[in-house]
Amino acid sequence: MAPHNSAADIARSWTMVAGDASFRRYFRLFAADDSYIVMDAPPAQENVPAFIEVANTLRKAGLRAPCIYAQDIEQGFLLLEDFGDQMLKQELAPAQGQRLFTQILPLLSGFTRCDCSGLPRFDEQHIHKELALFADWYLARHCEYMLPDDELASWRALGDLLVEACQARQQVFIHRDFHSCNLQRLADGGLGIIDFQDAMLGPASYDLASWLWDRYLAWPRTDIEAWVEQARASLAPQLSPAQWLRYCDLTGLQRNIKVVGIFARLHYRDGKPGYLEMLPQFSAYIRDIVPRYAELQPFAKHLLAWLDACPASRTSRS
Repeated sequence: MAPHNSAADIARSWTMVAGDASFRRYFRLFAADDSYIVMDAPPAQENVPAFIEVANTLRKAGLRAPCIYAQDIEQGFLLLEDFGDQMLKQELAPAQGQRLFTQILPLLSGFTRCDCSGLPRFDEQHIHKELALFADWYLARHCEYMLPDDELASWRALGDLLVEACQARQQVFIHRDFHSCNLQRLADGGLGIIDFQDAMLGPASYDLASWLWDRYLAWPRTDIEAWVEQARASLAPQLSPAQWLRYCDLTGLQRNIKVVGIFARLHYRDGKPGYLEMLPQFSAYIRDIVPRYAELQPFAKHLLAWLDACPASRTSRS
């Protein structure tokens, strides 16, 4: 890197890059004829070793994760390859759905090639922990509603059903936050993957569900079912179309319930504005999936009532 002659030169060589829902901060560093990303990840809140390990895993599988040029794990700093500012979110549009899906499907297929030997498992304990975010942060904190005993029993039974669905098929590398803000359009037209440090060994349908039930754009159900079937050949060829669709729907249901809880937590615990405004989108996803399966009907009354436990006006409360 080229030396600087003054503090002013150094200051002009850094720019803040938009952050995410984590405690991490990002800066763009300009040096000579190139640029880099500096990641500031407080070790008390962020797992820097996991970021390094997963980045290496993705690259070994032929996927595009940023190269790591320097690291200070103790202080939580990484010097990363600069993927630019073009998030795939900027290309989201109803008419672009098939084009984008054709491009992200090879990434999902690539995840099945990843070495998962060092990854934590998306197991029963973790699934229940994620679902608890809905009860603790959406119902109890946001809606100020505590589950009575009969509803608590229904909630636990629903969790057991979703655990079964999330563990009953091929287990692969899962990114766990696979959406358009964590995919970047690179200068050569390819796609780079970011924010992958929380990867686990989990159901092959998980990241597909994450893409299909997006926070910014609600895809038509006909498109969702078409893309689920397109993905079956590479992600679950041993399953029938109906089996695979069920797994994707139930995985999506588990994730969408979790997301409602996470967005409430981001608002109340982390002071991050804007997330409550996205709650109706994910509530609508849950409402759409529940009537489609007879096995969900014992929980439908309670689940839909829980979504209605909070007035719409509270989506902007502080």
